[in-house]
Amino acid sequence: MALVTGASRSVGKGIALALGSDGWTVYVTARGEVGTDGPLDATAAEVTARGGTGIAVQCDHSDDAQIEALFARIADEQSGRLDLLVNNVWAHPKGFAGFSDPFWKRPISDWDSLIGIGLRAHYVASVEAAKLMVPRGSGLIGNISSFGTRGYLHSVLYGMSKAGLDKMAADMAVELKGTGVTALSFWPGLVRNEAMLASGMESFAGFPLSEAETPEFIGRVIVALANDPELGKLSGSTQITAETALEYGITDVDGAQPASHRTAFGGGPLF
Repeated sequence: MALVTGASRSVGKGIALALGSDGWTVYVTARGEVGTDGPLDATAAEVTARGGTGIAVQCDHSDDAQIEALFARIADEQSGRLDLLVNNVWAHPKGFAGFSDPFWKRPISDWDSLIGIGLRAHYVASVEAAKLMVPRGSGLIGNISSFGTRGYLHSVLYGMSKAGLDKMAADMAVELKGTGVTALSFWPGLVRNEAMLASGMESFAGFPLSEAETPEFIGRVIVALANDPELGKLSGSTQITAETALEYGITDVDGAQPASHRTAFGGGPLF
């Protein structure tokens, strides 16, 4: 049983679909209404069509009370069981201009989206997930982070939020030691999502879009890890999806083997 936050499109949707293909029950969240045949409903329906069970839940992750209510619902409907939390929900700065102007020309309110949603909401969800996982002695809490931890990418606040996610996983692993619950952070490469495909662009930040990872590729990696009985040995680590895929023999949906961006962002070890 899994929860994927921010799953109406892109990475979150791809992860949910990969879990569906593996037969998981997957709760998916987004801010939009459910029951209206919107994007989140479509994600849940496709999870079910692939052999899993998709459950769409409207949740504004800027509101702690809504996050707590989400986990209370999961606990009630699934008899307290939660095997996997994927912290993926994210919100861009107003007008998305936060990725073009330097920090001193941007409003302080950018903090509320990039840190409030991009970091704090993940912490709140992780707290609630641990309350369900620790008593059962198993589970995986995964954060969708970024190479923006290693080198400059997009903006100051973007990098801060992603570095925080990696450190959060590393330190949660210390406190989760012996509980059977694992904490990981993930660095996807460039992701070939719906928006990029619709834009017609051929490259982004110097990386060819034709060689980018699909959202579902990231999901395949997470599925492999979640099913690995030796997963606990990795707790606290940051996983580069392209490199982890090689270790598990995973390819993308088109059979391609996406390349790691580690060298492009300075090389060296991870958490």
